[in-house]
Amino acid sequence: MSDIAIEVADVSKRFRVYREKPTSLKQRILSGRTRAEDFWALRDVSFEIAQGATMGLIGNNGSGKSTMLKVIAGILRPTRGLVRERGRIAGLIELGAGFHPELTGRENVYLNASFLGLSRAETDRVYDDIVAFAELQDFMDTAVKFYSSGMLVRLGFACAVHVDPEIILIDEVLAVGDEGFQARCLDKVRSFQQEGRSIVIVTHALDQIRQLCDHAVMLDHGRVRAIGSPDDVVREMRLTILHHDLEFAREEGSKEVEIVGVELLRDGQVVTRAVPSGATLTIQVDLRAIDPVEDPIVSFALHDATNAFVFGDDTAAHGASLGTIHGSARVRFAVGPIPVTGGTYWITLGVHSRDNERVYHVQDQRYSFQVQQPEGRRDQFNFPVTVEVEPS
Repeated sequence: MSDIAIEVADVSKRFRVYREKPTSLKQRILSGRTRAEDFWALRDVSFEIAQGATMGLIGNNGSGKSTMLKVIAGILRPTRGLVRERGRIAGLIELGAGFHPELTGRENVYLNASFLGLSRAETDRVYDDIVAFAELQDFMDTAVKFYSSGMLVRLGFACAVHVDPEIILIDEVLAVGDEGFQARCLDKVRSFQQEGRSIVIVTHALDQIRQLCDHAVMLDHGRVRAIGSPDDVVREMRLTILHHDLEFAREEGSKEVEIVGVELLRDGQVVTRAVPSGATLTIQVDLRAIDPVEDPIVSFALHDATNAFVFGDDTAAHGASLGTIHGSARVRFAVGPIPVTGGTYWITLGVHSRDNERVYHVQDQRYSFQVQQPEGRRDQFNFPVTVEVEPS
């Protein structure tokens, strides 16, 4: 028996986008054929999700992630390619959208449960749990057209998670509702993980992807941009966001002063393996200027594996002046003792004028080093602690 819960194979989805669509028969006759264009929301998307795994699906607005989730759920049919699922699916997508406004909450629970494959007797067994989870005991005999958006979300989530699904699809649900409801949602997701259910989460909350998922897929304009561990894919997502920022239009710089060589040293030797927490590293930067450049500033920044900024510094902050560079120059930053206990860290290097008006050269996260996690420790930082015991 296969251990793959969901297989997405070369899936593409096309929509027809109509321009100046006629609103009457007269306009249709006068304007002739309606003009339409093809819009490909997905192109050749492939990935697999193992049984019991949790996968995060991320991307900018318009990247195709919600469309992909609807294809997996069977709400949309792919134009090309195929999707195979093994097990009952509960889709937490546009919660409450399937409720009939004239029916009561109770009637909608039974209606939605029947759509998800439950018999009347099976729904009877889980009805009280659904109502308790949604905290709508006093409103179940009220028509849902009178429900607030929060009440609809709570009832929709409660229905979806109580149908004993093998596969759960979640689209931005963990970002709605009050804090108490969000906490219950997260607890339910974690209980599903412990029970070995397969989960797909679509969200803009990148830290949730890192905390909840085993692996992740990033879509960009309908195509797979990155696939792998949550840390690596989230880092690629954050880099993409940065590179779309207008500030990064000048990333390479004017090259009046150019970074021509960088080495990471420990005790005078090039770093080739993970360094222990508490070690000191030297970032050695070699520069070159063909024409004289007066008093440039060299800076560095550290980011962690998710592209979160950790620390930065520059030569000016330490009163170090490079004078006028004409030809070669070298700058060394001695960094440490390193207070972090483990992980991968990326270095951005830059050279700019003292007034920040000119950026000469930037190398964005081109260099990295690893800090070895000490055995038995789970914390992120190694704070210096002293202990004193006074005898009684």
